[in-house]
Amino acid sequence: MSKTKKIPEFKNETEERAYWEMHDSSEYLDWADAKPVSLANLKPSTKTISLRLPESLLNSIKIEANKRDMPYQSLIKVWLSDDVKQSRRL
Repeated sequence: MSKTKKIPEFKNETEERAYWEMHDSSEYLDWADAKPVSLANLKPSTKTISLRLPESLLNSIKIEANKRDMPYQSLIKVWLSDDVKQSRRL
């Protein structure tokens, strides 16, 4: 293990941010000891897209979403996700 410097205490996040902008963390942490971490509860980033659908298709999707008591955009995401997962298993 390498010799590392002690991380100073900070009064607030602004002070800490300014400090790390001017200092290399490798002087304070031994990155060889780092372990992978999974942050499973993070909400994935989303991106807004524009999708042109025939009105009749959109109306059918809205009817199906209404039957399930969910927003039609959410139903479209579920269907797309399920289809992609199924396609990747093939």
